[in-house]
Amino acid sequence: MLMMLIAAEASCLDEVRADPVRAAQIAGAWHLKGGGVLARQCLAFAYLAQQRWPSAATAFEQAAREAAAGRDEAVAANLWVQAGNARLAGGEYAAARLALDKALSAPDLTGMARGEARLDRARANVGLNALAEARTDLDEALKLAPDDPLAWLLSATLARRMGDLDRARADIAAAGTRAPDDAMVALEAGQIALAAGAPAAARLAFEAAIKAQPGSDAAGMAQAALDRLAPAGQPEAP
Repeated sequence: MLMMLIAAEASCLDEVRADPVRAAQIAGAWHLKGGGVLARQCLAFAYLAQQRWPSAATAFEQAAREAAAGRDEAVAANLWVQAGNARLAGGEYAAARLALDKALSAPDLTGMARGEARLDRARANVGLNALAEARTDLDEALKLAPDDPLAWLLSATLARRMGDLDRARADIAAAGTRAPDDAMVALEAGQIALAAGAPAAARLAFEAAIKAQPGSDAAGMAQAALDRLAPAGQPEAP
């Protein structure tokens, strides 16, 4: 029976990659035939592939409730995390925080997975402008997932927004150690330098962002920031 379920899930995920619209139809039919949690999860992946964020989140939430009803709390917690990420992708920050609250209420979510969920909830809290709550979540995420450069990047960005430039500089340095060629890290280093009144250092960081990942969104933002700076060698506007 287990092998049949694994084969059915693999077949559906293959279909997601090939034709997500058809995959959604397959997953729906699979669930009606008793596919349970795996069918709902596959349906959610099909919606994700179509960038139908609310539909994906709803499917993940339904799968999480079904898993919890079957007393598979560890699976339910992970599904709530996936639901929260789908809500984040759709800009539904309050719904994302609610889903992530449910995930984090499960003792089965531990270690790095718990750290990543705290990171995700921090993102939701930032979206809701609940910066103090985001700071608490990020501090915990850094303890549980200390090797994740995104956690350090977001911590640095939050510190800058909260006016703690010493913390921002320390955290962006930690992010740079873990992801030395990441354009978003270089971009944030430039923003922190600007906030600290160091335009020359900011220029170097923005140029590094463009060089690291030319054509990326981060490179575009870095170029826009450079365009707002005075040309090299000229004094900045007061």
